[in-house]
Order: sequence, then structure tokens, then C-alpha cells
Amino acid sequence: MGLAKTEIFNQQQNEIASLAKALGHPARIAILQHLFKINACVCGDLVEEIGLAQATISQHLKELKQIGLIKGNVEGTSVCYCIDKEKWSKMKGLLSEFLDQDLRNSTCC
Repeated sequence: MGLAKTEIFNQQQNEIASLAKALGHPARIAILQHLFKINACVCGDLVEEIGLAQATISQHLKELKQIGLIKGNVEGTSVCYCIDKEKWSKMKGLLSEFLDQDLRNSTCC
């Protein structure tokens, strides 16, 4: 059996691609912006805030949680979500390093 596509790339390349994929949907961006705006955990008002069905919101939360940008805590019958600030900082550093490559290598035409 052949190599999985991700196996031919290094860890940093795979991580950046995973982050880009997670950020690649406007609903996920809206969820992250809302979590930053309220600066607290949210337990269920995302459906009203974002305007999508509960099942759709849940799927987007699952994607963000899998990549580690948010974390969820069970409180009663609800799961409350908030930004994982440590992972967010790591992502910012990783993306900044990637996006700043042009500043380090400006000898091209």
C-alpha cells in the first residue's frame, strides 16, 4: 500500500494545512470571533448568534476542537466551549513564521 499524502510532508507543513482547513469555513471564523468577543465560555447560544442549525454548529465546533483551537467542558447536560489560548498562541506563531517567509527571502525578482 502506498504512502498517505500527509506522510510525504513534514510535521510543520501538515500542521499549517490542518489549521488552514479548520479556518477555511466562514462559520468557524464566526464561532471563533464570537468566543473572543464574549471572552468567556459559551454553552449554547451559538445557534442564535451564528444563525445555523444546531447540528451544523456542532459539526463546526467538533472541527475546531479536533484541531485544538477550542476546548470544551461538560457542564450538566451542555458542553461549554472556549478558546484554547495556548493552542491559539502556537497557531499564531506557526502561521506568522510561514507568512513572514517573504520578509526573510526578498532576493527574488
